[in-house]
This record gives sequence, structure tokens and C-alpha cells, in this order.
Amino acid sequence: MGIKSFQGIRKSSKKEFDAPILVSDYMTKKLVTFSPDQSILEVMEQFTKYNISGGPVLNDDGFLVGIISEADCMKQISESRYFNQPILDKSVEKYMSKNVETIPHDISIFDAAGVFDKHNRRRLPVMQDGLLVGQISRKDVVVAALKLSGHNWK
Repeated sequence: MGIKSFQGIRKSSKKEFDAPILVSDYMTKKLVTFSPDQSILEVMEQFTKYNISGGPVLNDDGFLVGIISEADCMKQISESRYFNQPILDKSVEKYMSKNVETIPHDISIFDAAGVFDKHNRRRLPVMQDGLLVGQISRKDVVVAALKLSGHNWK
């Protein structure tokens, strides 16, 4: 006669990796955005007001047309010093970066880390169906990696 188990039927225990790993889980959704016709002075003021170092530039229809950063503003500051003039009220369009690398909202933070490494950017706009839905920075990816460090990465 066999030994009976008094524990009952056991459920199979699969350990699922359920921590969020998508860019959309870690991106910033509330963005400070700029327009191409905004003045560089106004942009610099918003950088200091919101303690940011850059942001996306959107046209009147809400489509991404560039990114403006502190480095772009340095060009204006340098030019005004060179010509011995005060910082002029020039538009963002003249100084923004127009060739913008973007990433989709549904890629993993690991793939995003690879994009950051390849393109050497501090922030990347996150797109969904051709529209800007957020922005992810290097720091966001590091924070995500720290949260996932207790799990096995796939």
C-alpha cells in the first residue's frame, strides 16, 4: 500500500517576472515643451524655473520638430559674447537640434540603454503612433535598473 499525501493537490509554482521593464513604465509624461518661435531667453528662464536641462520642441500641430538643450543655449551665449552683444531675442528654431533620435513607448529599458549608449544623448523623446507621449532620460533607465536588480533579468 502506498503512502497517502495529506497536503492535497499542489499547484505548479511558476515564478513569473512581473516587474515593469518597458520605457512607458519609467518615462516622464508631464513635459515642459517649447515651440520653434519661442525666444532663447524664455527657454533659459524655463530651464532654471523647472530645473531641467532640455526639452522637446513641438510645432503648432503638436508634432515633434526638435529638441532644445542647455548645450544649444550655450551656442547663443557664445555668439553674443563673440559679437559683444547682449543675448538677443532669437528663436529656438535657430539653435535647436533638428535630427532627433526617438524611441517607441513599448521597448524595454534594456533596449533604451543600448540606444543611449549608441547615440550619446541625455534624454530621448518617447513616441507612440507618431506622437510624443513622454521622455526618458539616462537617469530614468538607471532608476529602472536599480528597481529590477533584485530580479533575474531576461
